[in-house]
Amino acid sequence: MYERIREKLGILADAAKYDVSCSSSGSNRKNENKGIGDAEGTGICHTYTEDGRCVSLLKILLTNHCIYDCAFCVSRRSNDIKRAAFTVDEVVELTMNFYRRNYIEGLFLSSGIFKDADYTMERLVCIVKKLRQEERFNGYIHLKTIPGASDELLREAGLFADRMSINLEMPTETGLKLLAPEKSHAEVKKPLKYIQNSITQFENEKALIKSVPRFVPAGQSTQIVVGATPETDKEIMHTAHAFYQNFSLKRVYYSGYIPISNDSRLPVIGSQPPLIRENRLYQADWLMRFYGFKVQEILNDVHPNLEADVDPKLSWALRNLDQFPVDINTADYYMILRVPGIGVASALKIVQARKFNRLYESHLRKLGIAFRKARHFIRYADSPMQLKEFEAGHIKGLILSESKSKYQKNPDNQLSIF
Repeated sequence: MYERIREKLGILADAAKYDVSCSSSGSNRKNENKGIGDAEGTGICHTYTEDGRCVSLLKILLTNHCIYDCAFCVSRRSNDIKRAAFTVDEVVELTMNFYRRNYIEGLFLSSGIFKDADYTMERLVCIVKKLRQEERFNGYIHLKTIPGASDELLREAGLFADRMSINLEMPTETGLKLLAPEKSHAEVKKPLKYIQNSITQFENEKALIKSVPRFVPAGQSTQIVVGATPETDKEIMHTAHAFYQNFSLKRVYYSGYIPISNDSRLPVIGSQPPLIRENRLYQADWLMRFYGFKVQEILNDVHPNLEADVDPKLSWALRNLDQFPVDINTADYYMILRVPGIGVASALKIVQARKFNRLYESHLRKLGIAFRKARHFIRYADSPMQLKEFEAGHIKGLILSESKSKYQKNPDNQLSIF
């Protein structure tokens, strides 16, 4: 019995690793009933919380059996792999045993679709319901929404999960139909809209009713696969922006496609996943959500893809040198945010500090900005006199020569102990 559970765990944990949308924050489920666990203030799945703690969760599929044959998915119907399925009680027991041993701080639960959407979703709901009500588990639970599941099951799931998510998969309908003709974006949008409306409804009821149950307190997220189909970064970011706007998503995750199939429609097995591109998309996403950039400022018909060698903010600045240099001592907060090398926290510090004194280079270095990058785009109290304006290519070359990227390969002549 133990060996069989262990085998299942190996199969279904490995199958779950391709889903990257498993880090989250924003849940405030406290341990108020002398139960087990506490989701308040925690992040999950080997990520870092705001206070610097590294935390993890049990990340598994209920089953890797699936009625669909999506070309990009390792659990596709036609793939010749070992199949397994947990029972409801097995997932509950695994979660509680792992938690008691301090291996995890929560559960990320997804599933292939066997029989039909409602049959699968019903079992997922049974698991989270049993954890909350019978085991009194108050740890973090991230539950995958099954496309096509009934509204009743979605509503019940939302009462027990901290976060729910459903994968968009390909960024465009055309790309999805190419690799998964049985699926559509409409099947994803319907449950996202239902959950969004239900969250709003529960929030509104708080103003009228003293005690209202929590409903998906950490919100919703989705995942886009990058590099499996030929969409540009512009198309990807426009899709992400639309989903942020239309469904109030907390996060859109970008997953570089890992070749796992010999299908001629996909990149060949052995080719490198687009990790740098994935990183640049996250940076562009950050600029949209926290820096006030619009998609069309970052990407357009002339620049449909993000540059690999520089981040999106620097790329935008080099294309818009007419807006620089920015005077740190007089510019408004939102313009300071657009300076490469200055983040949200540093921009706030600058605005606060200049109330008491004009800012010099020494002040800016102490405030934590990336001065070597920012100095090309700012003026401060003791700025050196500049006799000529540098061109974008020259500035880019200077910055790249001074920077050390984690993506750069070591020189061939470097010694290695491995």
